[in-house]
Amino acid sequence: MSRSRVHQADLKRFVKLALEWGAHGARVIRASTVRCEPWVRLKCQFGCGGYNKRLTCPPFTPTPEETAKAVACYKRAILIHAHDNDVINEIVPVLEREIFLAGYYKALGFGSGPCYLCERCNINRRCKHPEDARPAMEACGIDVFHTARVNGFPIEVVTSAHQQGDYFGLVLVD
Repeated sequence: MSRSRVHQADLKRFVKLALEWGAHGARVIRASTVRCEPWVRLKCQFGCGGYNKRLTCPPFTPTPEETAKAVACYKRAILIHAHDNDVINEIVPVLEREIFLAGYYKALGFGSGPCYLCERCNINRRCKHPEDARPAMEACGIDVFHTARVNGFPIEVVTSAHQQGDYFGLVLVD
């Protein structure tokens, strides 16, 4: 079997795993569709209670410029959709590891929202859970709304407590 066919079969398997593990949707996307913008990180700084309180949040995360340079090193990614932030943050590190163990050594994951693995994050020390904690897409400057929409996923601003949210995670593959 040619390398490209094996690769495609692997990508399909990774998407299937994300769905089996609780994702509402998952699909392979071109990494070039992941948009990084400086304003996104500012939304974390001015509007999110996690800013400067979690190692997976700004100012501890890569800047949008650093993230854009890293994303440019990849061709493919898997975008994961769920209706629960916790589901995304459980799937991403496990899927990243699965992809890595399948031989894709560049696998790199991004979660959604602040990390709550520890009740209180000790920002003056190393992370206690580096195997599970991943920075949020938005914390690294990824425009989640654009990235989701351009790849055919629904996402709208949540305007009431009764509205269901859409949360996304990303694993860069190659």
